[in-house]
Amino acid sequence: MSEIEAQVEAVVEKTEAVVEKTEAVVEKTEAVVEKTEAVVETKKQPETKKEDPEKWGIAHIFSSYNNTIIHMTDLTGGETVAISSGGIHVTADRYESSPFAAMKAANAVVEATRTKGFTGFHIRVRAVGGVGSRVPGPGAQAAIRALARGGFKIGRIDDVTPIPHDTTRKKGGKRGRRV
Repeated sequence: MSEIEAQVEAVVEKTEAVVEKTEAVVEKTEAVVEKTEAVVETKKQPETKKEDPEKWGIAHIFSSYNNTIIHMTDLTGGETVAISSGGIHVTADRYESSPFAAMKAANAVVEATRTKGFTGFHIRVRAVGGVGSRVPGPGAQAAIRALARGGFKIGRIDDVTPIPHDTTRKKGGKRGRRV
């Protein structure tokens, strides 16, 4: 029995040594955790930015086959925030209604409205209407896409082309335009 007791005592001593080592490791990890918690507490949390009230406007896009005009107003439509047309951004007359010119005009309006604190807008697309074309010109879609990429919230997109219920007489006379 003495041999067995000696072996048991040896095993008990080894386990006690292992327990002491694990207790030392636990104490070290607890100290490290306390230090990291202290560091985390001392770091300043970034202050949450106070949410400004949203400021909405209306982007009026008039798009014909000759030009594209983008007119940004406040919600009442009474105060002009920014205005730009395709003809300002290109040199040739034939490019005034192009999608590229409309995109440049929209980017100019976006920059101007961003400085005035607007966060979103509704879009109103208008073609010539009346006795003219009821389809918006080629710059309308490019202008809408450029405004959407500007980082603003977009509310409604409306078509406000004036369509007559009973139209006025189209130009050209009784026999029409003779080519």
